[in-house]
This record gives sequence, C-alpha cells and structure tokens, in this order.
Amino acid sequence: MSQETLLLSSLVVGLMVLASVVGFVLKMRVGFVPHGVIDNLNARIKAWWVMIVVLGIAFALGRVAVVLLFFGISFYALREFLTLAPTRRADYYALLMAFYVALPLQYFFILTQWYGMMSIFLPVYGFLLLPIFAALGGDTTRFMERASTVQWGVMIAVYCISSIPALMLIPIPGYEGRNLLLIAWLVLVVQSSDILQYVCGKLFGKRKIAPLLSPSKTVEGFAGGVLAASLLGAALYWITPFHFGQAFVMALLVNLLGFAGGLVMSAIKRDRGVKDWGAMIEGHGGMLDRLDSLCFAAPIFFHVVRYGWGLPVA
Repeated sequence: MSQETLLLSSLVVGLMVLASVVGFVLKMRVGFVPHGVIDNLNARIKAWWVMIVVLGIAFALGRVAVVLLFFGISFYALREFLTLAPTRRADYYALLMAFYVALPLQYFFILTQWYGMMSIFLPVYGFLLLPIFAALGGDTTRFMERASTVQWGVMIAVYCISSIPALMLIPIPGYEGRNLLLIAWLVLVVQSSDILQYVCGKLFGKRKIAPLLSPSKTVEGFAGGVLAASLLGAALYWITPFHFGQAFVMALLVNLLGFAGGLVMSAIKRDRGVKDWGAMIEGHGGMLDRLDSLCFAAPIFFHVVRYGWGLPVA
C-alpha cells in the first residue's frame, strides 16, 4: 500500500469515526427517541460505512475486483431503472440484450483495456441495436417511449457508471499505478457534495431551487455544498495528477454535473410516481439514489482527464 493510499484511508476512516460519534451524541441529546433528521443522518452514516468497506476491499484486491464490483453495481442499477420503465412483453429481446450482452461486453472492454470499444460501443452500437431488437417483438404500442427508456437505462446504468472503473485505462505520465486514487477522489468529492448540500440545506436553506423536482434542495444548500466539496477536492489534489487550482476546477465541474444529474434523475422518479429508485441501501433508497450524481459526473470527468492529462490509448 502506497503512502498516499494509507494516508487517504486514515483520513476517511477518521472522518467516519467522527461522524459516527457526532451521530451518537446527537441521538443521545434527544434521549434516543425517534427524530427524523438525526435518524436519517445516522442511517446515512451506517450506509457509508458499508460502502467504504466494500470499496476498500475491492481496491485492496486490485483492478479486476474493482471492475467486477462496478459490473455488479451496473447490473443492479439497470434492474432498478427498468423495473420502473413502461416495458411490455414484446421488449423481451431488447431487455435480454441490455442485461446479458450490452452490460457484460461493456465491462469486458474495460477489463481488457480496449478503450476504443469501451467509448463507442453503447453510444453507437447499443443505441442502434436495442430498438431493433425491440421492434422484433412486433408491438408498436408506445414503441418510441419503450425503446428510448431501455436506451436511457443502458446509458445511465451501464455506460455512465462504467466510466468510473474506466479511469484505470488512462495512462497518465508520472501517475503510473495510482489510477485507483483517481476513482477514490471522484467518488469522495461527488458524494461529499451530496452530503454537504444536505447539511447546508438543513442549516441555512430557505429558497427552494427546484421545488417540483426535489423539494429538499435549496439555493443555499447547493451553493454551500458545491463550494465546500470543491474545496475538499482541491485539498485532496495530492492524490491526483492535478495541481491545487486544477483540482478545484475539476471538483467544481464534477459537483455541478452531479447536482444536475440528481435533478434529472429526480425528474424521472417524479414522472414514474416514486420517491426512491429502490430500498437496497438503508437511508439512501436504491442504488441509483446513491449514484445519480456520479452517473452524470463520471463520463465527463473520464474524458476530460483522458484528453487533458492522459497519453493516447489504443
């Protein structure tokens, strides 16, 4: 384990211990009786412990384990997305292709470090082939809505999420063997932005930023959370190939994209008439409820890093 990895792990564990202590003290101060905000906070902390342990184990096992972990995440996220989709029996072949061809092939390209196919397979071949298989079902009822929903699900749950482990494909001069830290930086910054927006919103929030899409989001929470998380990303520049100023700009970029992604995914949930994508993670809803910000931030971050800092890859 490198010195950077050891120091980052110590910081993360230390912050989680501090958060757990704060959550316990807050619960004790209200007499351990039910309290909506504190109970939600403690549920989030417990879920974060689980996620950090799982990610830590995958990171310790190496590249293959990380790819397999995100393969499983994509599978579950795609299942959540399409469970809420207006599909019909005639979509069987399209769904079969999505789960058992498109998804495995995307991660196979990442595992075999085939950058070209990883980048274009789903946006080009998947985009065209999935509606073809849907059409073979012979059902024209709401065909455009059904076909585009499957396309959207594959792009969000497979292509966007797979951009996180794909960061390991980028050869960065002077940063060899440390790409896992780039994944850690992205996840920490974007997820901390979500948490800090929640905290700032509870402390200072007054004006709703998108009341019909996400009633809990406020202008004050958005501004405070994004700024604080961007400063955190800048402070963690030492685990990235960026210098301090670049790290701040990159953090600001992914945090803004993460916020936009959260709004888009909230709009989809409102359209389907549900509050959460699922109930997999206590305190966080479903898999997509936790990853909605990363879904929009990860692919842009991948390509900016690739073209800004990486060497040409085959």
